[in-house]
Amino acid sequence: MGFTTIIPAAGQGKRMGAEINKLFLEINGETIIRRTVSVFQEIEECEQIFIAAHPEEVHLMEAHLKDFNKVAGVIPGGKERQHSINEVLKVLIDTEVVMVHDGARPFITQEKVKQLYQETLKNNAVILAVQAKDTIKKVIDGVVEETYDRSTLWQVQTPQSFSRHVILKAYNLAEEHDFVGTDDASLVERAGYKVHITNGDYDNIKITTHEDLIIADSILERRGICDV
Repeated sequence: MGFTTIIPAAGQGKRMGAEINKLFLEINGETIIRRTVSVFQEIEECEQIFIAAHPEEVHLMEAHLKDFNKVAGVIPGGKERQHSINEVLKVLIDTEVVMVHDGARPFITQEKVKQLYQETLKNNAVILAVQAKDTIKKVIDGVVEETYDRSTLWQVQTPQSFSRHVILKAYNLAEEHDFVGTDDASLVERAGYKVHITNGDYDNIKITTHEDLIIADSILERRGICDV
């Protein structure tokens, strides 16, 4: 057996100032969502991919991704990202591991995904993260309350990967208690499981602003796949 990938893809691009879902914006001639899906499409261990789309964009997303044979379904999402993922979890039948990956992170590599999968088989709950580069301070009403030890701080990325029974239990508990977490790992932590980290990649950015599109072009150029 292998793993199933869930890709939340309902972002509306408000911070981009875009009139369309930001995932349909192009980077060097290819849309963000297609770049993201293609990484998982090409990994042998990835058995199927589900997209959680905005209810009004389900047919558009289906048409846009119709040539990816591992896309098993485009599911109408909910109000929050967590609700969208839960809708997909409800239709999963048989899979060993579930990975959740932001549609707006097109620079995840196959190497990192495979690394994450193997570690999940051993530890049940594993997330990608990179160590914080900057000093982080807790600020309340414009006043610094505390300075954190940077060596203990990690910036969390996706995919986040879990054994199927772990993520199902975590989401069931969250739904039962009407709890909305900051990410999938926070639900798993709340359910009493230990969440392990594995080193991510600073290139694995989440495209949110126009500045991120500029960074995206530089990443492609450095990887040697950008038209220059």
